[in-house]
Amino acid sequence: MKAALVDLDGTLVDTLPDFLAALNATLAELGWGAVDHGFVARTVGKGSEHLLRSTLAHVGAPETEYQRAWAAYQRHYRAANGRAATVYPGAAEGLQRLADAGWLLACVTNKPTDFARTLLDATGLARFFAFTFGGDAFARRKPDPLPLLEACRALGSVPSRTLMIGDSSNDAAAARAAGCPVLLATYGYNHGEPVRAVDADGFFARLDEISC
Repeated sequence: MKAALVDLDGTLVDTLPDFLAALNATLAELGWGAVDHGFVARTVGKGSEHLLRSTLAHVGAPETEYQRAWAAYQRHYRAANGRAATVYPGAAEGLQRLADAGWLLACVTNKPTDFARTLLDATGLARFFAFTFGGDAFARRKPDPLPLLEACRALGSVPSRTLMIGDSSNDAAAARAAGCPVLLATYGYNHGEPVRAVDADGFFARLDEISC
């Protein structure tokens, strides 16, 4: 294999502090109570719309608040994006090893593309990726296989020889459906569930453990 698709949140960068800041700023603006770190860790990973709708339901806000909350959340997340996030140990080193070995890399995330690119720029990881595809890049997002299949097409690789590197059941389900092998981080989010219970081809504690 000489190509890999890499998830962002929970795989390369710990972005929970950014999500927490943006969500609580949004809730405060709308007059609702705050959420905690544990709630965000269980809820993040399925796209911004799912995260925000789940947050509103969690604090007891009616569905009619969604449009107002969405506008506020976009503003607050743009301000928070990358400010408190940290690159996981071994992430940059692992990407560098893959790049040095001639691997083609694409970032495939459910985070909106603009936010993903901003975060990759802020963390210095953008230089490793030929393409960045966010949750709004295609008609469907992970766990649907479409983003992985389109990313393989962009890289000029075949799914069976393109590694998916992620941290959750979303990544694994998308990879299985697309026909990609998949490795999962043991330190990520995975919706608050044990990651080793997920059907994957292997697990890693640091991205630079992955063999080239």
